Amino acid sequence: MFGLGKKTQNKTAPPAVPAVPGPSATHAAPMPSATLGVTEQDVLGALARIQDPDLRRDIVALGFIKDLAIDRGRVAFKIELTTPACPVKGEMERMAREYVGALPGVEKVEVSMTSQVRAVGPATMGLMLPGVRNVIAVASGKGGVGKSTVAANLAVALHSTGARVGLLDADIYGPSIPGLFGMTGRKPVIKELPNGEQAFEPHVGHGIKINSIGFLPPLCDDPMQPVIWRGPMVGSGVKQLLQQTDWGDLDYLIVDLPPGTGDATLTLAQTIPLSGVVIVSQPQEVALNIAVKALKAFQELKVKVLGIVENMSYFVCDNCDKRHDIFSHGGARLAAEKFEVPFLGELPLSSDVRESSDSGTPVVALKPDSQQALAFMDIAKALAAQVSIAGFSQRKVIPLRAI
Repeated sequence: MFGLGKKTQNKTAPPAVPAVPGPSATHAAPMPSATLGVTEQDVLGALARIQDPDLRRDIVALGFIKDLAIDRGRVAFKIELTTPACPVKGEMERMAREYVGALPGVEKVEVSMTSQVRAVGPATMGLMLPGVRNVIAVASGKGGVGKSTVAANLAVALHSTGARVGLLDADIYGPSIPGLFGMTGRKPVIKELPNGEQAFEPHVGHGIKINSIGFLPPLCDDPMQPVIWRGPMVGSGVKQLLQQTDWGDLDYLIVDLPPGTGDATLTLAQTIPLSGVVIVSQPQEVALNIAVKALKAFQELKVKVLGIVENMSYFVCDNCDKRHDIFSHGGARLAAEKFEVPFLGELPLSSDVRESSDSGTPVVALKPDSQQALAFMDIAKALAAQVSIAGFSQRKVIPLRAI
């Protein structure tokens, strides 16, 4: 459709989380003898007192402890988390130092906090999108609820934690991502892969690898041009943008889907083993009723719903600090409870978000300390936690144990 393929040879030419539980009687480690020196069993026993609040298992059983080394009174090890967006990373490090440092014979504790994002889904995704660990769709039942703005800011928020992130604008009829990243008018870049195939080279904005139909003619020359495609062409276009882009190594590929449950949704769900989908809705009943249809559609397609986000949840007046629930409030949380899916958080209605979006810089990048940016960060961390939970539910973990 977009003219990519094998190049003809020319011979001339990526809410709040509960605190990490404290010591547990079931994980209490026996006190070692100071005369014998600390052992691996002593260290692992101490570290087993730390639990991951999302996975609800101790970090030793989860296999988080790597490269444990003991040299007399010096103990060194890595704690490899499932995401760099872990909100209790600092607390885990503090507790590890405290518990291991309290062992008799330990004089120095060296802790290195690392992360390895796990892939969710069958190994076949590695064949379809080499290097991409997780594909997360952002969807809504209807337009106008801020889905693209949420997708853009979630991508930037995840990247700010250290994750490798890509963003595909699959909203064929209304591509908004180029404008949200200040890339309107950018033209496609084609590269040749080692196997002789041609692929799109994604543009990069705020550390995010981005591709969109908005980068292709005629939209790159005139963004106001309408895309008049029949349904099958939409599905084919999404598939080509997804699979013929050189994404490289990504922890998270965010896909901004068109509103509704049409061809783009079906193509994505049937082509790529999605890690899951995020549903964006406003809190009022008329928006929620349609958002729930999208939720049910993904469930019927056997796609995991990672959570619901309530956008434009409330408004706080700049002059009087009074809160106004313009579109009602709390409807998305109630829907999440009803359908037993996670509620990822709520986002306030704010002129800052609108102004930053119009300027071509997502609010998380433009005003990282603002209330709106912090709300996006909390939702991104909650989303990363749900991906980790989904990943561990399908994996067998072989924890490090002393021999």
